[in-house]
Amino acid sequence: MRMAELVMGVVMGVFSLYLMWKSAELPIGWIVGEGPGGGAWPFWLAAVMLLCCIAIVIRGIKRLTPESRSEEAYMDRRTLRMFILNAGSLAVTIGLFHVVGAYGAIPVFLIFYLRFMGGHSWGLTSAFAVLTPITTFMFFEIALQKTLPKGFTEPLFLPIFDFFY
Repeated sequence: MRMAELVMGVVMGVFSLYLMWKSAELPIGWIVGEGPGGGAWPFWLAAVMLLCCIAIVIRGIKRLTPESRSEEAYMDRRTLRMFILNAGSLAVTIGLFHVVGAYGAIPVFLIFYLRFMGGHSWGLTSAFAVLTPITTFMFFEIALQKTLPKGFTEPLFLPIFDFFY
């Protein structure tokens, strides 16, 4: 467990640096009249991720966490099964982005994850499956004016864009 924590802290830290470097190819600050530059979100999220990775490695070296003192195996059968289910559901969601767009893939993922993996009620699951894509749409498409993939559902959004623009 300890080795996995340290290795992942370093690997994700290096990945954070790469993302910051690639994101800086685009403007990472605020562009007057447009909003955040194309590289702003990935750059600053990667910077925060790098700080978290540094903290993980420092805490691991100092053995401040139970994980950093553990000699247990990193993954048992149950953990591996959960990892495969999580990674598989995310892969399917990403694949669905090209077909039904972000606003169709996100509710499908939330229904699967909250209801079938998490065992939450249909009321909570439905609320999240409906409100999350609406909130995401309003934040990215309207507030930031950054489009997300819509797949074959794009014509359904034209009246909404006519209303706001």
